[in-house]
Amino acid sequence: MRTIDLIQKKRDGSELNTAEIRYLIQHYCNGSIPDYQMSAWAMAVYFQGMNARETADLTMAMAESGDQFDLSPISGIKVDKHSTGGVGDTTTLVLAPLVAAAGVPVVKMSGRGLGHTGGTIDKLESIKGFQVELNQEAFFEQVNRCGVGVISQTGNITPADKKLYALRDVTATIESIPLIASSIMSKKIAAGADAIVLDVKTGTGAFMKTMEDSIELAKAMVAIGSEVGRETIAIISSMDQPLGLAIGNTLEVKEAIETLRGEGPDDLRELCLILGAYMLLLGQKADSYEAAREQLVQLITSGQALAKFKELVVAQGGLGGIIDQPDLLPQASHRIAVSSELEGTIVTIEAEEIGKAAMKLGAGRETKDSQIDLSAGILLHKKVGDSVKVGETLLELHYNDSHASGVEAVIQQVKAAYSIQASPISPPPLIFAVVTKDGVIQWE
Repeated sequence: MRTIDLIQKKRDGSELNTAEIRYLIQHYCNGSIPDYQMSAWAMAVYFQGMNARETADLTMAMAESGDQFDLSPISGIKVDKHSTGGVGDTTTLVLAPLVAAAGVPVVKMSGRGLGHTGGTIDKLESIKGFQVELNQEAFFEQVNRCGVGVISQTGNITPADKKLYALRDVTATIESIPLIASSIMSKKIAAGADAIVLDVKTGTGAFMKTMEDSIELAKAMVAIGSEVGRETIAIISSMDQPLGLAIGNTLEVKEAIETLRGEGPDDLRELCLILGAYMLLLGQKADSYEAAREQLVQLITSGQALAKFKELVVAQGGLGGIIDQPDLLPQASHRIAVSSELEGTIVTIEAEEIGKAAMKLGAGRETKDSQIDLSAGILLHKKVGDSVKVGETLLELHYNDSHASGVEAVIQQVKAAYSIQASPISPPPLIFAVVTKDGVIQWE
């Protein structure tokens, strides 16, 4: 088998068989296929695409390139959730304890934030003492005991994906649906879940900016799940404005606690109820979406979901008192309110610009080696559809001395991210569609 023949075959629009795809991934990982040949193959895929079987084969080849977790020692149906990333995406912090309280074991391996997209592990590390690294035996024992565990990803999950992604990043082949779908799903499959719920973001603050691309990505990932025997459902949700009100690690932990108390922002609560209901359905803990949703509402109302979060925190060495007293979380030394200069209705908020502004305050990483400021971030006071008067606060900046010099530029950036008009508008939809192996269902 020759690499050049496989490049030419894909360039000309033909299918690669399973053995050929495995050959490419294995030999690229061991260094016998050079970057320039793999770049040519990735560009051929960018233009010619891959069918569902090819994409599934690529996914499995990358999943098998490193550690794969056997979760069979954990009883029950393990349902994973993955978000394609956004601004203020606090869903994992809410969903992990909420779904675990309903009896579905949650085995979550999460990453750190990069750029304006936050990472669950960074957020949890803002809780004093919280340990994000556990050995497998301790992790499995914890999940069997309390139903939930959240740890950082091992360094050897899908090394083929890491190597291929780095190559795609510098060869203009990132925006390929099969390559994106296989990258995401290879990590989910290697992590060992029995079923997967995907939160595919669409809009200005998302990786996928258009509805068409978001649905195409969702369909590709659901097809991969079906091909490899993992039941998968995708929800298309809006990222045209930040989710919830908080952007930044400590601020998002506090917002998660408020949401589990039943006091959080409406959009974050609603999305968590929708995603959680589908997790319960896949975990066979409810017979219908409506029943699953009602079960989750009751767990919030009764306080059981919040208690499960505290149990998770304590189990992993964190200070449980933070759940009862969120003000014990790290606090930024400076806060500045940014006020509106116009009167009217908020019509758009550029989510990506808000996320980048929070990063400049220290809440995110410009490079993977950047130091993160856990207490820094932005707290929104107004969202799309809200009315505002001159002088009213649009949002609040939280920062420390280390980032004080850039605050004036950040103020101008966040002001420019808001659009205000005189006439009122209706709030935009949060959910657009559900994608299953049977097709796309428009959300009503």
